[in-house]
Amino acid sequence: MAGGSTKAVVAAMAANGSIAVAKFVGFGVTGSASMLAEAIHSVADTSNQGLLLWGGKAAQKEADDEHQFGYGRERYFWSFVVALVLFTLGGGYATYEGINKIRHPHEINNLPVAIGILLFGIVVEGLSFRLAVVEGRKLKAKGASWWQFIRRSRTPELPVVLLEDAGALLGLVFALFALVMADVTGNSVWDGIGTLSIGLLLLLIAVVLIIEMRSLLIGEGGKKAEMTAIRAAIESSPNVERLVHLKTQYIAPEELLVGAKVIFSSSLTVDQLADAVNTVERNVRAKVPHARPMYIEPDLHRSEAELRAAQVQMESEAHH
Repeated sequence: MAGGSTKAVVAAMAANGSIAVAKFVGFGVTGSASMLAEAIHSVADTSNQGLLLWGGKAAQKEADDEHQFGYGRERYFWSFVVALVLFTLGGGYATYEGINKIRHPHEINNLPVAIGILLFGIVVEGLSFRLAVVEGRKLKAKGASWWQFIRRSRTPELPVVLLEDAGALLGLVFALFALVMADVTGNSVWDGIGTLSIGLLLLLIAVVLIIEMRSLLIGEGGKKAEMTAIRAAIESSPNVERLVHLKTQYIAPEELLVGAKVIFSSSLTVDQLADAVNTVERNVRAKVPHARPMYIEPDLHRSEAELRAAQVQMESEAHH
């Protein structure tokens, strides 16, 4: 796992752990369902950060005969598990508890204590979120929105931490608003409404993460800028006449698999062809350093009609 991602995950884990303890104390004092939902949420987030760290460590294992491209996808797998935990333990529980408290409201005690704990949580969670934003900016493309970063990032930990921290901050605000409204109106149903709002928020975040982590786990290709750079590097290499097709896939957050069929000059000897292939690989890695496993397939010089027919055939085979 990259240093920035590790720093953000560790900071989030420490923040959520301390907040969880404070919230459980707050629930014991106040009996607030919103406070309990937030405490469970913080426990889930703390566990999730532990899973992200475990995934980062597991991904460092050396490749072996069974996993010949290594274990880089461990990070995608554990990020997917994090999304499932957030959905079930965080969102599912809070939604259930919110509905229950709306149907059977309970009086809230020691409101100042609850407000103090929630404000403490907002400050600590805000610091964690700020660090995640700082580290995310280092990876986010210039001019891209945060939503685009979450959708397009091939590094799973920072999008997870960003969404979790954002959800935690909003959840704390929901809980604070619900407790104040319950006290002002004298109606404890507001506590249940706050809890249900937290649950629905967490479910939404979890669904977004599940969709994104599933896509990474299945395998995403190189980004548009990377694909452009790889094509340019291949086509500008000496003795290359044409790039027939190019396929890429991230097999780890910092490892891009590249496969290409390339037409080289027909006048090359076998040794010269081998040198030309090696030159293509060097040129690609000079532009995209994390293009590590690379397979360049030399092809025969053919007419435009033959090339189009071969391309159609390959696309047909790929669909079947």
